Amino acid sequence: IWVWGLLFWTCWETLAQPLDCKDELGGFTRCTSISQEKLLDRIIQHAELIYRVSEESCALFEDMFIPLPMRAVRIQGGNVCMAQPFPIPSSKSELQQISDKWLLHSVLMLVQSWIEPLVYLQTTLNQYDDAPDNLLNKTKWVAEKLLSLEQGVVVLMRKMLEGGILTTSVHEQSVIQPDVQPEMLDSILRDYNVLTCFKKDVHKMETLLKLLKCRQFDKFSCILY
Repeated sequence: IWVWGLLFWTCWETLAQPLDCKDELGGFTRCTSISQEKLLDRIIQHAELIYRVSEESCALFEDMFIPLPMRAVRIQGGNVCMAQPFPIPSSKSELQQISDKWLLHSVLMLVQSWIEPLVYLQTTLNQYDDAPDNLLNKTKWVAEKLLSLEQGVVVLMRKMLEGGILTTSVHEQSVIQPDVQPEMLDSILRDYNVLTCFKKDVHKMETLLKLLKCRQFDKFSCILY
């Protein structure tokens, strides 16, 4: 049985400012002024782009720092990703039991859980003597766009809840401990694990968002999920 925490409904007017969104004329309007369907489409596109760049970042990191034999061992054993401190639905039966609002809330929790780890990843990568600028730029871009994704999801939640919101923030639930200073090899393997686990979770975000879209606007296609 999937267990969910208590719901807290409140009007939260001090949330992060929503994204600016281009209108059909090329000008900018607040995301709050566009339709729910268009906003969800843009959020999905944002998640897809983040996933593609995270794939490129993983490939760059592997080419620079992970020897081929070590990659083979990790593929066979699988990457060890820390369990999230909150329930994220994964199986078909679990997904069927939750509402659209909780589906979107799961995406928000996933997004927020990675904000601090990606900031810390930037700090550690900057300490590498031979980290290519392309890798640094891509990981920095992903960290920035993750904040934009959070903003978009928050605005969509407000639309779906008509001014209310599920107030769960996991920014403090960082999976990284900045006070620990591992040896270089340990640091490289840890950073590699962060990149690969983040890529997996972004794929989860993308899948959940696409499921939400088909539930909201194309219910007949949801039979595929």
